[in-house]
Amino acid sequence: MSSPQETKGKSLMASRFRGFLPVVVDMEMGGFDCTTDAVLEIGAVILGFDEVGNLGTGERIGLHVAAFPGARILEEALKVNKIDPYNPLRHAVEEREALDLLFAPIRRAMKETGCKRAVLVGHNAHFDLGFLNAMVTRSAHKKNPFHPFTVFDTATLGGLAYGQTVLAKACKEAGLDFDGKQAHGALYDAEMTALLYCSIVNLWSTQIRPALDFMEQSSPAQPALSE
Repeated sequence: MSSPQETKGKSLMASRFRGFLPVVVDMEMGGFDCTTDAVLEIGAVILGFDEVGNLGTGERIGLHVAAFPGARILEEALKVNKIDPYNPLRHAVEEREALDLLFAPIRRAMKETGCKRAVLVGHNAHFDLGFLNAMVTRSAHKKNPFHPFTVFDTATLGGLAYGQTVLAKACKEAGLDFDGKQAHGALYDAEMTALLYCSIVNLWSTQIRPALDFMEQSSPAQPALSE
């Protein structure tokens, strides 16, 4: 049974983002074309509010994905993400199973919080959403909880809040330790993107919005313009 504080956090989630549950997703791929190139790793972090209204990280999901038949894997992509797609110790799963494992906990969280849909949070989020949607299409998956085109993009939000659009630099400006040696691991990047997004949302809620409200209340009323 949920405590009153937990219930408050869940109800806040349903109202804060217009019924959307923000889920941070990062993918590592074998290239840049979502129609031809393989998805190799998926990292995801489900977000939630605590009893005082601060947004924080929750359940984490990390998956190794097997390339779909005929998928292209570019050497230059592997040089960046350091993935060996042919290593049996990856225990990679097929795309359909990967989607099942990704979507199930998200749908549970949606039910618990009263949210009607998940929204992908990512760094350059439409890039990840394009690959996710391509996986859904290839797998003919019918239970995709994510909105098909709406995203929350931390590259844009990081530029607004901290003047930085690169994930590592935005994290540094937010006071977060970013380990470059772990970068381009899908789960690590998802975790850091989640912390960055939470810091921006909490900054808005605790400092910027109250300051704007105070300024509005303190401003003298403007006389109505005569016709």
